[in-house]
Amino acid sequence: MLVFAILLIVEVLTFIVLKEHFYLRSKPKFFTILTASMILSILLWFFLIKIKIYKGFSYTPENIAAHMSFLGVMCAVTFPRIILSLLHFSGRLLRFRKGGHSRWLTGIGLILASLIFLIVTLGSFAGRFNFKTERVTIKIKGLDPEISGLRIAHLSDMHLASFYNHYGLLENLMTEVSSYNPDLIINTGDFVNFSWREFDRCDTILSKAVSRYGNIAVFGNHDMGTYLRNSSGSEKEANISKMSELITASGYIMLNDEHIILNIKGVNIAFIGVKTEGRHPDIIHGDLHKAMEGLDNADLKILLAHDPNQWRQEVTGNTDISLTLSGHTHGMQMGIMTKKYKWSPSYYFYPEWNGLYKEEEQFLYVNRGLGVLAIPFRIWMPPEITILTLETDNAAGDS
Repeated sequence: MLVFAILLIVEVLTFIVLKEHFYLRSKPKFFTILTASMILSILLWFFLIKIKIYKGFSYTPENIAAHMSFLGVMCAVTFPRIILSLLHFSGRLLRFRKGGHSRWLTGIGLILASLIFLIVTLGSFAGRFNFKTERVTIKIKGLDPEISGLRIAHLSDMHLASFYNHYGLLENLMTEVSSYNPDLIINTGDFVNFSWREFDRCDTILSKAVSRYGNIAVFGNHDMGTYLRNSSGSEKEANISKMSELITASGYIMLNDEHIILNIKGVNIAFIGVKTEGRHPDIIHGDLHKAMEGLDNADLKILLAHDPNQWRQEVTGNTDISLTLSGHTHGMQMGIMTKKYKWSPSYYFYPEWNGLYKEEEQFLYVNRGLGVLAIPFRIWMPPEITILTLETDNAAGDS
């Protein structure tokens, strides 16, 4: 009921703003802008009613997508209207004695509202599907020359419900991954938002991404049923079991606080996988010590850890893991990405939030993810497929 009340109040205030600012000066302009505003209102109320009358299971792709669409329209329509109303009625207060309103303040409000609407709309229809392939070369000291050139496709944070009604696009992405002829495909988790039901037969689609030596994955915190409301411990355990089954059916070897060793061209490469649980700021990292038990004879160690913060907390300076692969941050789905400069508000929560980082001879790569979470848009923070090439650092080896 609170949401209904807020939306109704904003609707009334928006009508008053438009009438006071346009009606007396230009009735045609007033009715044109009012009609456009009404169309946006109909869209907003459509999604609200849709999610309110939905009677099925909460965590289906359809329902999750509808909630994201509603939040997206709220960001594009309601939030700008609130800003417009605040500026307009502030202008009325400033002109309390003279009467009327401050036209320049309302004009600023209209410009800001239009810009926000445009940015969110572009982020929803273009930004979230503006998939980028990041090609990164990592030179590792002491890497066996036999595996120099090893190519790893790194995927993360698919949040499969965000591909509802776009499964053809997801299939194209998996075909694209295969076209890079990767030696390995690594997925650092968050296949879903809430539960296994979001897979909606996507295991068949994900299995189309193939590599030469195998695909490996770990659980992200969303995969663990962290956000399943009013669920018992047994229901969450059942969700984890079903998730493991579906990820395996998608062609992945699941690592749950454990490791495997693959012999590639005579070189033993250890892949260490830890699960991630909890929610920010109370993220619970998997047991890295347990995952590495009995791991002595590997020539190269690669860690799959969903949360990049685990790298500094447990990996650097404490282990001989050469490369850690993570996701989780999404770059907060908004920020600035140029060739020379990148920034995201996620930096204040995750100092290593996207790209390649190095500490001594240990590397971390953080993937921005393929899907979206909560808000159905990305603003200057494109989703990512990463192609990592490992090479021998000859300079380091000669020094």
